[in-house]
Amino acid sequence: MDKLFSGQVALVTGGSRGIGQSIALSLALAGANIAILARNRERCQQVAAQIEQLGVKALPLSAEVADYAQVEQAVKQVIGQFGRLDILVNNAGITKDGLLVRMSKQNWDDVLAVNLSGTFNCIRCVARQMMKAKKGKILNITSVVGLTGNPGQANYTAAKAGIIGLTKTVALELAPRGITVNAIAPGFIDTDMTKDLPAEVKEQILGRIPLARFGTAEEVAKAAEFLLSPAADYITGQVLSVNGGMYM
Repeated sequence: MDKLFSGQVALVTGGSRGIGQSIALSLALAGANIAILARNRERCQQVAAQIEQLGVKALPLSAEVADYAQVEQAVKQVIGQFGRLDILVNNAGITKDGLLVRMSKQNWDDVLAVNLSGTFNCIRCVARQMMKAKKGKILNITSVVGLTGNPGQANYTAAKAGIIGLTKTVALELAPRGITVNAIAPGFIDTDMTKDLPAEVKEQILGRIPLARFGTAEEVAKAAEFLLSPAADYITGQVLSVNGGMYM
């Protein structure tokens, strides 16, 4: 795609690795300047260096998305440096798995705080800027398990299902200002998060995927690129599944 996002500015949370990193690099290849927000400052800086090698500008930001004040400050830094913010990709997320009867209240709170409240915080902090510009695109990364449920992930699935409801409501609220809000629900993607799964668990998962393989972060990034492009200007409030047919 030839510099489709030239001159635009994208903020990608959880952009220091995995799906977030792939989305950030994909948008940068298409001409966007990128702000990377993640907890790990060193990884942020490394990805920012990769992005700048592609001929665009990058801004590494170390912040906790669960902390509203930190997100607010990070968004101010983005607008202060670039003068605009066209795209928000909410990808930051954590897992703290365990069966419901053994799940601690802290593990429940931590996952909801990052995955769901973190998404709210970022949308809330960029909304006024986009409303003022009367344009913008917001993309939230949910999960196939937010649609299906998954034993041992009550906290994670609740957060990811919540993101779907949040996506639809915010899409309704921001549509009159020319802002689209969509979500991608990846299935099992070959990232750091899935590399640590035991072999027998991977085999069980593959047995549930009609295409019989895990997806790649690059495949999710291509779907993101479409939803953030002018080709998707008339699409809002939708959830695009990228899961190899695992859930239809």
